[in-house]
This record gives sequence, C-alpha cells and structure tokens, in this order.
Amino acid sequence: MNIIEIISKKRDKKRLSKEEIEYFIKGYTKGEITDYQAAALVMAIYINGMDYEEIKDLTLAMANSGETLDLSDISKTIIDKHSSGGVGDKITLIVMPIIASFGIPVAKMSGRGLGITGGTIDKLESIPGYRTDISLEEFKNNIKEIGISLIGQTKDLAPADKKIYALRDTIACTDNIPLIASSIMSKKIAAGANKLVLEVTCGSGAFMKNQEEAEELSTLMKKIGELAGIETVCVITNMDEPIGKAVGNSLEIEEAVQALKGKMQEDVKQVVLTIASYILKLAGYGNDLEENKRKVLEKIQSGEAYEKFTQLVEKQYGDVEYLNNIKKAKYIVPVRNEKSGYITKLNAEQIGKASLELGAGRMKKEDEIDHTVGIILEKKIGSKVDAGETIAYIHSNKENIDEVKQKILSAYKIDAEKPEEYKHILNII
Repeated sequence: MNIIEIISKKRDKKRLSKEEIEYFIKGYTKGEITDYQAAALVMAIYINGMDYEEIKDLTLAMANSGETLDLSDISKTIIDKHSSGGVGDKITLIVMPIIASFGIPVAKMSGRGLGITGGTIDKLESIPGYRTDISLEEFKNNIKEIGISLIGQTKDLAPADKKIYALRDTIACTDNIPLIASSIMSKKIAAGANKLVLEVTCGSGAFMKNQEEAEELSTLMKKIGELAGIETVCVITNMDEPIGKAVGNSLEIEEAVQALKGKMQEDVKQVVLTIASYILKLAGYGNDLEENKRKVLEKIQSGEAYEKFTQLVEKQYGDVEYLNNIKKAKYIVPVRNEKSGYITKLNAEQIGKASLELGAGRMKKEDEIDHTVGIILEKKIGSKVDAGETIAYIHSNKENIDEVKQKILSAYKIDAEKPEEYKHILNII
C-alpha cells in the first residue's frame, strides 16, 4: 500500500478502504506523506466524493489520530456547540457563556477562519492576552472551576484534521460535504462532549449554498454523532446575508459583548435563542423550547451570562478591561447607498470577500490576520433606504479601499417593493 496508489484510486472514482484511509491519516500526521500528496488526495475527494462508509472511516481515523479527551469525571453531561461557518457568525461567543451560566459544563474546541468564513479562535485572539493554546490539563481544570473553556485545536487532539483543515483552505477545497462532516465530527469525538448542537449554515456566505445540501450534511453528521455516542441536534440557519451587524474579529467580539449585555440584533437573537433552547433540552433542563428561551433571556438580563464570558476571558489570560474599550482600525469610512428603495438582497459571500481583502481573514495559511479591520452593516434585508444614506462602515488600516467599497455596494440589491420576511431558522434535524 502506498499514497500514490490511494490518490490514483480516488482520482478514478473508486472507494477507499478503511485501511487505506487509516494509512493516509497516519502517514500525513507523522509527516511521512507530503503536503502536495495530501493536497492531491483531498482534491480527488473534493471532486469525486465519498460514500457514508468512507466518511465514517475518515472521521474516526482523524478523531483517533491523537489523544481523545475523557471528561466523564467532570459531569455526565458535557455540552458542545459548533457552526459549519459563516460570515459574521459570532453565535458561539454568545451561546456558550449563556449555557455555562446555567451550570452546564461547556467544553469547546473551535477552529480558525476558513475561506471567507470567520473563525471563533481568531476572534478570541483579538482580545489581548487570550490564549487559545492552553494545555489539555488547563482546559479540563477551567471546565471544572468555571464551567467553560474555549480553545483552539491542539496538536494532541485530532492532529490530522488540523493539518487537513489548513490545507483545504489553501487549495479551494472548503465547501465539500465529506470533508466538512469529517472535520467537524472528528474534533467533536476527540474533545469529549456527549451532547452536541450543530449550527449548519446555508446560503451565499456558507459552504453549503442551499438548504438541500445543508440538510444532507446535517443528516450525515447526526448519523456519525449517534455512531460515536454523541446526542446531536442540527439547527439549519440562513446565511444568505451575514448574521448580525459586525463582520471582522474584534468587531464581532464587541457585538458579542453587547449581545451578552442584552443589546442583541434581532437575527442574532433568533439564532441564539433557538440554539440555546435546544442545548438546554439536551442537557435535561426542560423540553419546552419557549420556556427554555425565556430562561436564556433571564440569564442575559441578570448579567450572569456576561459575567461568565468575563470569567472565561480572565481564566485564559485575556484582558477583561479591553472588552470595555475595544481597539478600532485607523480608518472608519462610510459606504453610502446610491438609490432609494428596499434592500432585497445582501450577498454574504461578497461581504466575506470584502472583509478578506481588508485583512480580516487569510488568503494563505501563513497570513497574519488584522484583528481590528472589518465591516459594520447598518442596513440589512428588509430595510428601507434613501439615496445617499449610510448602509455600512468599513474599518480599515489601509487608505485605498475603493475596491472594498465597490464589493460592499455590489453585495446590496435594492428594489422598489419590500421583500418577504427573511427567515433565519430554516429547519431542525
């Protein structure tokens, strides 16, 4: 068995055996298989797909490529929440402190930005001092002491996925069901949670461009979760427009802070309440989802949710005071609308590309992120606007942002008629 034969087999649309998948994962993790060979196989998978058995075998091989965490000594119920990625998606930063404020242990391993989608880890690292690379021992101790820890993928947990994840971003292989499902679920299996709510985004700003693809991915991940003994619920959310107002790392931290203090955008609120209510249900806090939503709002209004977020930041060496005075980019430039009417479309992919151009994400895996840059969307789908009105603000450290401005303007579609109400929650699986 050798990697060239395995690449050739998948190139020729043949299914890979469990042994061949394990050979690839072990070899790539150890550095015996090169990046260019791995890239060739990943591209072949992207083009020719995998069946359920292959995806299951890939997921388990990646999950077992390093250590797996056992958190059963902390609690019988360990909660995780994960998003398949989107533009402006700061939901994890809001939901997880809320859940921890109920006394439900939260063990969360998050990723970096991939393509146009932002990464929770990049956002947390915009807080000075915040460490996402703490040891697994510290990770467990933080969960025991304050009930929550949010870290990056360590070199010890699912290391094969960490390498493949970074590789996919640089060879245009991000939006693929087998690769997304195996990446997400391998991390979840390795990280030790036994209850999982997945936010599966779909639309222009997500990897899954339509609801059918999102439902296919959700069904697959739920099936893998059941196989691994993880009770899984998938909430399919609409990512045709960015979620919330802020797109960009520190800007999204600021929006998350405001949300935890009770000032929440309506679209963010709908998604947060839905996901949190299902987590409470999984954790045994009640089957009445509307009642669960009411309990979540109480935790926000009482200040307990925000207090839990500050405990998390402090525990992982972040500057809590910074949350009250978040650093801004050098230039804040308004984008003014060119005609009057109703906003009927706000292309999240275009906004993601504009933020990427500002430096809020990576073009290649070695790129440094500029945490202060991004976009604030003042007007969204359904808003009535007049010609010359400010519809967005660009936060930039570069003076020449004409191309970014044009990208933002092209993301908006304005018509005379008011559009149908934009649905934020599309399905629950």
